[in-house]
Amino acid sequence: MSSATGRLAGRVAIITGAGSGIGRATALRFAAEGARLVLGDRSDAVHETAALAGGGAVALEMDAGLEADVVRLVETAVDTFGALDIAFANAGISGGLTGIFDHSVEDWQQILQVNLIGPYLIIKHAAPRIMKQGRGSIILTASVAGLRSGAGCPAYSASKAAVINLAQTAAQQLSATNVRVNAICPGLIQTGMTQRAFDHAAEKGVTDRIGRLNPLRRAGQPDEIAATALFLASDEASYVNGQAIVVDGGLSSSHPVTRQETGRTAA
Repeated sequence: MSSATGRLAGRVAIITGAGSGIGRATALRFAAEGARLVLGDRSDAVHETAALAGGGAVALEMDAGLEADVVRLVETAVDTFGALDIAFANAGISGGLTGIFDHSVEDWQQILQVNLIGPYLIIKHAAPRIMKQGRGSIILTASVAGLRSGAGCPAYSASKAAVINLAQTAAQQLSATNVRVNAICPGLIQTGMTQRAFDHAAEKGVTDRIGRLNPLRRAGQPDEIAATALFLASDEASYVNGQAIVVDGGLSSSHPVTRQETGRTAA
């Protein structure tokens, strides 16, 4: 399904969290625009994504929070296609709806390992390869939860706030390399990570209430995030760098929430 004349024609991209949701939608978008792909995910569903993408896309079962696996992903792209132009650090975990007194240290470590250290590892190992091309794009999946409270559990929100800062810091650190680093901040998107909420709403007969807090009054779809990733990966975003691009239906224009009370007092 790849295009020889698309916006990413001739370019090589790696995507983590590509087994489903935003990662899969982005892989299909990139492939349709001519990119050659190396796709990573913990799930074996990543092989299905590669098959759907076509064009010789390569799939790896890997952990985005482990340095050896990220190195393997980057090296596979270079060994298979001879270069690397685009890296999308998309893999993440939510941490559920746990309150601030209920997370264990181990919960925090796991969430930060995947959501923050994972994107750092992509920058660390992909940026030097992309620099050899003289230009390129690194994209990190953050979240509206990283902008302010009310859109995720404490550990998840903190990890995504750090991802936004990581994009800004990395963009500065890579000054004069022509490698751009940006973050995408999705709002409520219907993916495997959020499917429980959608299923619960369906069971209660309140599906129409999903996404009601944003001005568009609906949830987003993975392809709407993929469209933003495609823009950031392409030359159309050649002057976009160090930014957190929000795609949330307008939710963060006010972030209306019902405050969660812990009902507990810290010791």
